[in-house]
Amino acid sequence: MTEMAGTIPDGWAERDGGIERDFEFDDFSAAWGFMSRVALLAEGADHHPDWSNTYNRVHIRLTSHDAGGLTRRDTDLARAIDAL
Repeated sequence: MTEMAGTIPDGWAERDGGIERDFEFDDFSAAWGFMSRVALLAEGADHHPDWSNTYNRVHIRLTSHDAGGLTRRDTDLARAIDAL
């Protein structure tokens, strides 16, 4: 983690120069709706996650490729995602 990254939010795990979290929802529609809201946050922050969706599960990985690892942009976006 770079000095600029700040504290990793609860529920997120630091792995390989990034942070990751799995989210689970009642069904596919709820998971898709969550992804849509995250997409709007990410676009507004100009910082886009690596993610995947399988039915009611969404896996999100945040890392700053241009900085070579974890930065405050990642931890800030993680907190914004958690606030959804």
